[in-house]
Amino acid sequence: MRIIGGTFKGIKLFEAFDKNTRPLKDLVKESILNILEYSKDSKIDLNNSLVLDLFAGTGSFGFECISRGAAKVYFIENYTQSLEILNKNIKKLKCEKKTKVFNENAFNFFNIEEIKKEKLDLIFLDPPYKEENIKVILENIAKLKLLKESGLVVLHRHKKTKDDIGERFLIKRSVKYGISKIVFLKLVK
Repeated sequence: MRIIGGTFKGIKLFEAFDKNTRPLKDLVKESILNILEYSKDSKIDLNNSLVLDLFAGTGSFGFECISRGAAKVYFIENYTQSLEILNKNIKKLKCEKKTKVFNENAFNFFNIEEIKKEKLDLIFLDPPYKEENIKVILENIAKLKLLKESGLVVLHRHKKTKDDIGERFLIKRSVKYGISKIVFLKLVK
């Protein structure tokens, strides 16, 4: 697992080697970022952006955002082995000032006062494939008005998963890569 672009391009990250962690493949990560940076319907300027990485794992996606200019990434993770590696990666990249790690269940992110005060550009939602209750997280994102008007939620799922996203979000784009499906969601006013 490596950083694909930006100031940290080519740096290898520490990664998990247990069956409880499903790392984001480099090809999928690169595709997401290309869509975010270059697509007319899903464009986000990562420079100086605020990012929330839910179910962060070892932080691969969030570090890619920092490498491409994000001002701050909030990582939410509660699996001990992933947290240890996430913190090792933060130290390796020397990006402590641009990151904040919360040892918290992703379904409880709405209890974190620091996050509730933010207006985020991007929320990356990468739950375990077997997780079926994504609607709860999306409802809390909408209720707390966490996204800027131009903000997006990027949802990484198994290609056969059919999630109920509720009525507050609109699917802007959905793309499949191997067994992965990436869904770009926009908050409906």
